[in-house]
Amino acid sequence: MGSITLKQVTKSFGKVNVIKPIDLEIKDGEFIVFVGPSGCGKSTLLRMIAGLEDTTSGTIEIDGQDATDTPPAKRGLAMVFQSYALYPHMTVRNNIAFPLKQAKLSPEEIDKKIANAAKILNLDTYLDRKPGQLSGGQRQRVAIGRAIVRQPSAFLFDEPLSNLDASLRVNMRLEISELHKSLATTMVYVTHDQVEAMTMADRIAVFNAGIIEQVGTPLELYNKPVNQFVAGFIGSPKMNFMSVKPVENDPTVTIGVRPEHLVITKDSGKWHGTVGVIEHLGSETFLHVHIDNGETLTVRADGNCDIQYGDKVYLNASPDKVLHFDAKGLTLSLAAKDTLMSA
Repeated sequence: MGSITLKQVTKSFGKVNVIKPIDLEIKDGEFIVFVGPSGCGKSTLLRMIAGLEDTTSGTIEIDGQDATDTPPAKRGLAMVFQSYALYPHMTVRNNIAFPLKQAKLSPEEIDKKIANAAKILNLDTYLDRKPGQLSGGQRQRVAIGRAIVRQPSAFLFDEPLSNLDASLRVNMRLEISELHKSLATTMVYVTHDQVEAMTMADRIAVFNAGIIEQVGTPLELYNKPVNQFVAGFIGSPKMNFMSVKPVENDPTVTIGVRPEHLVITKDSGKWHGTVGVIEHLGSETFLHVHIDNGETLTVRADGNCDIQYGDKVYLNASPDKVLHFDAKGLTLSLAAKDTLMSA
């Protein structure tokens, strides 16, 4: 089992409230990602779940049992840090074995668990090397291996890929996702990278200034963001936002449309502008169009797009792909929008 339930959990440092009352249920076997900008509270909450930070108020339950004041070592969780936290003087084998020796397991049981973890993580040929002889990705796998042998009820990952280069991040992203499928163990993963969140998570919790703005599957957050913050944070390149002039009976103050939902033509359209910087990425092209009201829209186009810098173009978007936000940044549904417009 590996369910985790947070009930009105808060965290304060003096008079500063870094985590406002949060309720969240993490299901057994789920891969949930905490995502948000730096300083939003996602890592603090993860450390609270691990027991590395005290809880100011509220309750943390693990498998239905109150673990709010339970010491970290007795929570049945395993944490993987951004810094790997490996012992440089120990071999890979001894790094993985360390928590097992602390638990006083027999040498035979330790060897069995190490062999199993090494096989899962493709570390068989590296067991007698030291961390300094490994790549960043290999060292992260060792840190994960040290967590696996403990057979925790849940894994907690605190930005584990931040120190890796781009290609290694992609590889490790796939490896961790495969690991989750094979182990079927609960994983709570913290990142500021929304691409990691979208590609790895069963569900995503979007954090902002100590609160959770929205929890849902990647596609739920992408297609039905509850507010402008979530809409702008989820998706790459980020959603385009444009201010609109107030209209009677319409509370819309901002509209949003994703780059892939804009269609570019040279004939006619809703918005007119001039093409600025063009980014050719091979399979796709990003065009930055300066529209007549002074705002700039990003358009995702085909890789073979023949539009040139300085071209005058028009942009269109299907009405059902345009989001409307009120003065508080809340998303207006199409039904509510239609009602307001006909009032």
